[in-house]
Amino acid sequence: MQIDICDDQTECVIDCGKLEAEIRNILIPLECEEKEISVLLVDDERMRELNKQYRGQDRATDVLSFPQNTGEEEGLNPHLLGDVVISIVTARRQSAEHGLSLEEELGLLLIHGILHLLGFDHERSDEEARLMKEKTRDLFHCLFPNKELADSCEF
Repeated sequence: MQIDICDDQTECVIDCGKLEAEIRNILIPLECEEKEISVLLVDDERMRELNKQYRGQDRATDVLSFPQNTGEEEGLNPHLLGDVVISIVTARRQSAEHGLSLEEELGLLLIHGILHLLGFDHERSDEEARLMKEKTRDLFHCLFPNKELADSCEF
């Protein structure tokens, strides 16, 4: 398992070693031990640029996922899972809204982003949204067994 983390923000100090351990603890139950993933931590300004460039939405968002093995490229590098980008500014704001620590919110966003890399899509259908929410909560409990997500949390 190869995990690359780039902390390209200055909003707060992030323990990238701890973050890497959390990523491992997400990938193992998903049977992705042989996969390669990269995670980029950014501020809202950079996230807004990426969201506008890749999704046509001129606003910051919490997490973006860029799968590497979709469509025609599938099978070329099967070990490449993809890239996840997280806005630390938005994560910090949402952590207060969700009643989570920043570490817990980052774990939640990592789970969400990784599930998107694996093909889950809550926007496709209500059933897919239900399955993704269920999987997210199961994985969150693996990371933080003593923490419950609030019902108001959309993940």
